[in-house]
Amino acid sequence: MKIVVGLGNPGDQYAKTRHNIGWMVLDRLADRAGWAGKGRTRDASAVAMGRFHGMDLTLVKPLTWMNDSGLAVRKVLARQHAPLVDLLVVTDDFSLPFGKLRFREGGGPGGHNGLRSIIDELGTEKFSRLRVGIGAPERGFKDHVLNGFEPAERQRLDELLDAGADAVEEWARHGTSKAANRFNMFELRPADEARLAAPGEVEGPPDSDGIRRTRTGWRRVLPRRDDA
Repeated sequence: MKIVVGLGNPGDQYAKTRHNIGWMVLDRLADRAGWAGKGRTRDASAVAMGRFHGMDLTLVKPLTWMNDSGLAVRKVLARQHAPLVDLLVVTDDFSLPFGKLRFREGGGPGGHNGLRSIIDELGTEKFSRLRVGIGAPERGFKDHVLNGFEPAERQRLDELLDAGADAVEEWARHGTSKAANRFNMFELRPADEARLAAPGEVEGPPDSDGIRRTRTGWRRVLPRRDDA
């Protein structure tokens, strides 16, 4: 069983903020698996689990505040009797440009209080994480992470969530090293309508059937969800 934890804050006021992009990636995975709305609350988390594309996955969104994420992660790992090698934490990272993805197999919190809480609770930094770039703050750090995306970012957010979900699937199937080789060089298309490819081409808009071709495969564009 692979356990994927997305970091975020509970509450509608935080649902669309940069700090919750870990939750957004897990929501995209739950949509793909047909698990949206079918999870349950336990171990201070919203949990959805099952078999997806031949893999046993548990998707975990801690319902603690971000700074106490480690409490939920420790409880989930204890219930599942899961080794750290089967844990992936998906988190926002303001040290990466918006849209960049970066796998790491360990390391410090990098100024992220959610990661710091997990490290403190587990007593180790040796767990994999997928860092999703949200861009550097132009104003205060707190204002940056707790506010919504800019228009140019929202324009490409669906693509980023698709890529993040693809990256998690790659990790679950092949491990951190192979996932890093494939996705650490990922870059979003420019936020410029004039440079969009034609429908059916890589990174172009959806065709008449709602299918968009990305660098990592063909994807149906899902309807936007209020809690994505």
